[in-house]
Amino acid sequence: MFIQIALLVVGLVLLVKGADWLVDGASVLAKKRNVSDLAIGLTIVAFGTSAPELVVNAVAASGNYPDIVFGNIIGSNNFNLFIILGISGLIIPLSVQSSTVWKEIPYSLFAAILLFLMANNYLFGYTEGLSRLDAAILLALFLGFLYYVATQLKSDPSAETLELKDYSNLKIWLLIFVGLAGLVGGGKLVVDNAVAMAQSLGVSEKIIGLTIVAAGTSLPELATSVVAAMRKNTDIAIGNIIGSNIFNIFLILGVSGLIRPLAFNASFNTDIYILAGGTVFLFLAMFTGKKHRLDRWEAILLLVVYLGYTGYLVSMEL
Repeated sequence: MFIQIALLVVGLVLLVKGADWLVDGASVLAKKRNVSDLAIGLTIVAFGTSAPELVVNAVAASGNYPDIVFGNIIGSNNFNLFIILGISGLIIPLSVQSSTVWKEIPYSLFAAILLFLMANNYLFGYTEGLSRLDAAILLALFLGFLYYVATQLKSDPSAETLELKDYSNLKIWLLIFVGLAGLVGGGKLVVDNAVAMAQSLGVSEKIIGLTIVAAGTSLPELATSVVAAMRKNTDIAIGNIIGSNIFNIFLILGVSGLIRPLAFNASFNTDIYILAGGTVFLFLAMFTGKKHRLDRWEAILLLVVYLGYTGYLVSMEL
């Protein structure tokens, strides 16, 4: 068991560092080839924070571990919403732009509801789960969201430009290849040892996916939002989380479902209810207290709900 835990931690470190190195090298390469800051931000940087979830899910889908696939995404989204926003909101009350309140938060709720409908076979005549048709629809919606974000950034004159280092070509390609290797190797270590831990502990792959794997793959989002909150850049703190939750469902589940149609464990429905309920709470929180702001008491409530529900899940398995 100790070896499995150690290898899981090594895998998570490789995932996080691999994504960091890949984004660093690829961003500088793109800038040297005159790719715009907007394009780099929407593709390479956005991919970077979602890379751990993407690689873990690709490996899990290839190995036919659907509980890890769904557990990682639903668990990551809940971790993002309840824990990362909760911690960020404790550091500083999070003011939210009007476009985020009326567009991005509802879109993330739509993503959760669509996932529920697709996975439970309420939309198309397939067996319960995520079919390749479902996956293609998710990816199409992801492209639509990407287009929306691009138009938002183009219309925002205050959008920050990327600060990129001047690396040699050798260092750029070294960072890219080492980053990719770290992602692939880390993803394999995480999935293999998460499954082995579940078997050793006698708990389901679902619980391991919802907790350990989900929290581990959300580390880039945690670091980004907490640092942004400490610097009082609340737009990044909350925008990072909402955007990541949309990316996770539309892009990562879309890619996972294209790799292999995924059977759905109906017990995940409760976790989707929690995700949808938390998203509705976040929307309503924008109109309580100071308008368009997540206050500290609301952040505390998010943390308490998540910790209570996770404690309940684990106790039911033991």
